[in-house]
Amino acid sequence: MLKIIGKGNKQRRVPIGEYALEYLKSYIDGARRNNPGRNKEFVFLNRYGEPLSRQYFFLQIKKYAKQVGIKEDISPHTLRHCFATHLLENGADIIAVQKMLGHTNLATTQIYTHVTSKRLENVYNN
Repeated sequence: MLKIIGKGNKQRRVPIGEYALEYLKSYIDGARRNNPGRNKEFVFLNRYGEPLSRQYFFLQIKKYAKQVGIKEDISPHTLRHCFATHLLENGADIIAVQKMLGHTNLATTQIYTHVTSKRLENVYNN
């Protein structure tokens, strides 16, 4: 599990898979080892030891999406939306998804169940 500190200093815990955990360990043991900010509490740092900005992540997601031929407009929120939808489509508990997304109100998370239901209906009709 990872402790995430998000917008508004909200803290939540999210699961991390073995594959991602191996890459995270590799980053921490490798690239971060010589970083001037290696003792900071933030995971991802720039070459000056400062935390990466959300704008940086936004630009990186756009860059990599373009490299693999994704033509749709994509953002960190797109990934967040896909993450929640994927979990719900595969049977995750809505309360668990709510906690991972950091939603204080369950109604905010329930929007994803509507999207999932519509998608299932379209698949069925096709």
